[in-house]
Amino acid sequence: MVVVTADWPDIHRLAETLSKRHTMTGGHRAFDVLHVATALHLGAREFLTFDTNQRKLAAAEKLKVKP
Repeated sequence: MVVVTADWPDIHRLAETLSKRHTMTGGHRAFDVLHVATALHLGAREFLTFDTNQRKLAAAEKLKVKP
């Protein structure tokens, strides 16, 4: 396991951008947006979720969604 420091101002900027881009049409919840923004901030290429709405948001941002 690797513990990394998150740059919260950057994550919040990413979340705001994601929200503006996707929430009106997709109805994504705040924590879904924050989770995807954090993954993007950390440079993730894969995203693990069982939440349908979160899956759609991650896929729209070109993350490989599993399972």
